[in-house]
Amino acid sequence: MKFLDQAKIYIKAGDGGPGSSSFRREKFIEFGGPDGGDGGDGGAIIFESERNLNTLIDFRYTQHFKAGSGKAGSKRNKTGANGKDLIIKIPVGTQVYEEDNNTLIYDFTKNKERYLIASGGKGGFGNLRFKSSTNRAPRKKTSGKIGEEFWIWLQLKVIADIGIVGLPNAGKSSLLSALTRAKPKIASYPFTTINPNLGVAFINNKEMTLADIPGLVEGAHKGVGLGDKFLRHIERCKVLLHLIDLTEEDLIKNYLKIRNELEKYNDSLIKKKELIVFNKSDLVTKEEVDKKLRIFKNKIKKKYEIISTFLDKDLKNIKKILLKNVIK
Repeated sequence: MKFLDQAKIYIKAGDGGPGSSSFRREKFIEFGGPDGGDGGDGGAIIFESERNLNTLIDFRYTQHFKAGSGKAGSKRNKTGANGKDLIIKIPVGTQVYEEDNNTLIYDFTKNKERYLIASGGKGGFGNLRFKSSTNRAPRKKTSGKIGEEFWIWLQLKVIADIGIVGLPNAGKSSLLSALTRAKPKIASYPFTTINPNLGVAFINNKEMTLADIPGLVEGAHKGVGLGDKFLRHIERCKVLLHLIDLTEEDLIKNYLKIRNELEKYNDSLIKKKELIVFNKSDLVTKEEVDKKLRIFKNKIKKKYEIISTFLDKDLKNIKKILLKNVIK
């Protein structure tokens, strides 16, 4: 399934049905009088969040959505049928913006949330509504109101317990694949992952969602590399797992690159709980690891873990740490 996290769509609620202008013409009824019924109300458009969805790709192929219009009223004071509401399913984490793509209308953060985005038009009045003591045979009727219609933007911010961040080729996809059943593309070149990947890990019967955020590079907040397109997905994560490649020469520089990009995009990101994990320990000698981490500890006063995604004992240890930091 392709990943799409932004879409512009047009929505049109149903129009109200027109009222009826009719008179009773029944046998043996001396005084007929008006009996035109009201028109039905137009259908509304409602968004509903669904946790089993994780992309807006469907909105690439369908951009126009219209609810049913109300039916016309009829004789014998019969009200027209209401138009059918249109319920549009969207992923949890979707934000709805006005056409300017800047004014927030609603933010879906829970499963099965509903929001009425466009109201249908009210049905018109039949001529029976206009009968009075001075006007016994009105012919007046009204048309139904027009349903709301406008363009809106949908923006998806992935909601995950753990957001895996790091420079390209740090092994984020490999870690996600090892911890969950997700099958992201894995290769030995940078920018293998060009879209966020989600996976669910079950640890001690606890469910935990992990997101592999595409590799960030220096200047990402300005559009360098894959740009800041995916930085917004990090905003929803409870904990950031910062993965660093042990085979790189300057671990401090690589660590600070990511931290600086997060801070420049949104300084609240660096306030999130962070787990530093050094990866690819199987590709570096113990002496080299000790030397690099001694330098790192002198500069960065934070706890860290050392792993290889190919070692079961390391993965079990990481799972315990994730469980401790995420599940309360």
